[in-house]
Amino acid sequence: MAVAPGRLYPAGNIGGGAMIFRCADWAGMAGGLVLLMAMPALAAVPVPPATPEALAYHRDLDWFWLADQLFAFGIPVLLLITGWGARLCRWCGRVTGGRWFWTLALFASVYLATLWVLSFPLDFAEGFLNQHAFGLSNQSFGRWLQNEVVGLAVNCLQAGLTLWLPYLLLRRSPRRWWLWSALGLAPLFLVIVVIQPIWISPLFNHFGPLDDKVLETKVLAEAARGGITDAPVFVMDQSSDSKRPGAYVAGLFGTKRIVLYDTLVQDMTPDEVLFVVGHEMKHYLLGDVWKLVGGFLVVLLIGLLVVDWLGRAVLRRWSGRFGFDRLDDPASLPLLGVLFTLVFLVATPALNLVTQDIEHEADRFGLEMTQNNDAAAEAFVKLQTEALGVPEPGWLERVFRMDHPALKDRIVFANRYHPWIDGQKLIYGDWIKPLEQSP
Repeated sequence: MAVAPGRLYPAGNIGGGAMIFRCADWAGMAGGLVLLMAMPALAAVPVPPATPEALAYHRDLDWFWLADQLFAFGIPVLLLITGWGARLCRWCGRVTGGRWFWTLALFASVYLATLWVLSFPLDFAEGFLNQHAFGLSNQSFGRWLQNEVVGLAVNCLQAGLTLWLPYLLLRRSPRRWWLWSALGLAPLFLVIVVIQPIWISPLFNHFGPLDDKVLETKVLAEAARGGITDAPVFVMDQSSDSKRPGAYVAGLFGTKRIVLYDTLVQDMTPDEVLFVVGHEMKHYLLGDVWKLVGGFLVVLLIGLLVVDWLGRAVLRRWSGRFGFDRLDDPASLPLLGVLFTLVFLVATPALNLVTQDIEHEADRFGLEMTQNNDAAAEAFVKLQTEALGVPEPGWLERVFRMDHPALKDRIVFANRYHPWIDGQKLIYGDWIKPLEQSP
């Protein structure tokens, strides 16, 4: 049985001297040996228990998630049943002189700003006060507010660039608009996915070179083993917002880049950083982002169909109260938004299962890339301790909020997965150049 360096395995006592064994003794010893060989390796890196502080933090997150859902549904419903949304849309029409596109764009921006203002106390409690209370953020209030305002502006711009298409199709093809909208929005979402790390992320954080040139050389060598040979390494000032470590690989053609959070570089050893980079390389090399975009577009297609059916049914009953009677009226935006939020909420457990599997395979890729079990397991332990993680989350988090495997599962897998030691073929061997061939 192969033994990984630094790992603990069950061991038997071996004594000298002549001994006479009965057949039963031989059988018992043979059975014990078979059982011993079948036992899994004991983890060299133990799973730390959740601290009381971490448990309290995750309970708070559960309550905040529930409050988020209440606001996500409650505010649009309030605008609908009071007719305020329709009156606000009519005001936007007067401001724009009745021009359809600009009325829609202005109302979308005003509507998003209204949501932002009404949910501001909750966002402040969740994103600022709670993070500081648990020591997870050094962010100043000014920077937090700046990021919130910039985020609102980006959302308004994206709404103006995308919402015109489904509303135009609602007018031109009222029975098939959901199909043509999903197909038409697909390339727009792809463009947003491509430009987000290149042009949008710098609106929130500063990106600079990696000062540790030894680590940079190791990262580039690892990237080259996966076929990424022309991606520079950047460091993002995550510490100005949060203490959570992280990294990503993104971009196409001349925009490819490997981004390390400064918290990752500060808190983890070079070997642990290399495992994290290997994990992120899998997402990039095997197109995980595009898989997720594809999954989202499937949800979008089905969701828009459901929204069309539910929206028409709701309007037949309550159009008088809402102040509009057609889905192609820009005033229907709160209705379409709340219905799609409902669809997405129902789909979230299934989407989380998909993303958990993708993340598990990225862990496997990172292990096969680095062949360093201890570094991988220790990286997850640090993620748990630094970010107040819990190894075994509760049911609400597992079902609705957890898009990564549980930390306990990741640590155990990091300890026990070593096909390079066991003489087995690597699952991702075709994507990874062997260590001895690394430049």
